[in-house]
Amino acid sequence: MLSPYSMSRPGGVQGQVLGLARELRKLDVDVRIIAPCDGPPPDPSIVSVGPSIEWESNGSVAPIAPGRQSARRTAEALRSVQPDVVHLHEPAVPGPCLTALIGFDGPMVGTFHASGELAHMWTRPMIRSLMQRLSVRVVVSESARDTALRNWGPDEEYVVLFNGIEIDRIASMPPAASDRPAVLFLGRHEERKGLGVLLEAWNGIDRDAALWVAGTGPQTATLRKRAATGVEWLGSVSDNERNACLRGATVFCAPSIGGESFGIVLLEAMAASTPIVASGIDGYQNVARADLDALLVPPGDPVALRSTLQRVLDDAPLRGRLVASGHERAAEFAMPRLAARYLELYERALVPA
Repeated sequence: MLSPYSMSRPGGVQGQVLGLARELRKLDVDVRIIAPCDGPPPDPSIVSVGPSIEWESNGSVAPIAPGRQSARRTAEALRSVQPDVVHLHEPAVPGPCLTALIGFDGPMVGTFHASGELAHMWTRPMIRSLMQRLSVRVVVSESARDTALRNWGPDEEYVVLFNGIEIDRIASMPPAASDRPAVLFLGRHEERKGLGVLLEAWNGIDRDAALWVAGTGPQTATLRKRAATGVEWLGSVSDNERNACLRGATVFCAPSIGGESFGIVLLEAMAASTPIVASGIDGYQNVARADLDALLVPPGDPVALRSTLQRVLDDAPLRGRLVASGHERAAEFAMPRLAARYLELYERALVPA
């Protein structure tokens, strides 16, 4: 399994790679991960191709490892492992995945995570033609499928497999302690994640509550200067700290204004038994059913976000209903289900065309 993004940095794709690998091992699949790492690999199965650089992509910054050294280490790792099947997450992103797409001769499964406009070199016709080398193509949502069709061609067959969550790893974590109700934000501090909108909403929240802000990013310093009282800046958090915050928060808030193909973090909040207030963007509506699993508000609207947060903080029965529905919804995306589906696709890829 190959990831273009640094496995020692938090991210949705990285979390899917690690979680899927853990679940596949329970099915007696020998999984090795080839990826960049900035420091010690977080899992003993990871073969590092070296450190990453920051690359602006899709309104965010991706920690990728392009270049000859990464390509050479990827090729060496593939020769050493001799895999039956290679699973590429974001096949067209420069680094290990694109290297394998070009140079590996065996069966390959590609998973496309991104949605939105891809305006970089890997959407050029030469890269587009390389997609024909994939035995199976997977997208994580309908919006990711639309993006793949625009960039890689309308004649391709894509299997839609939503991302998975490790429910037990989240639900078993002791909750973070708080002496008052807490709203949690998790994500990179950049415009598309909507933290600025949340802070504007929080300025008039008029409730005895804390806003926990986890993560860092290019807007951190600027946003900290305009933050209101009651905001606690947690910085970068480990996976265990992240799960503890999800478990301990009174409300989870995802105010993204766009660029999300799939709301995996919403499912994680559901698994943590935490009610959700989120933007009603397509990527989140792939996951959360409005007024059942989450309350959804117009993206970029701090007034609507403020009033909805106040409503959920004030209404314990509402929180209970959202949590109960969220439990049922999260179970549909349990990682064992996803691993079983991928195992079927690996077996399909092994059958000669």
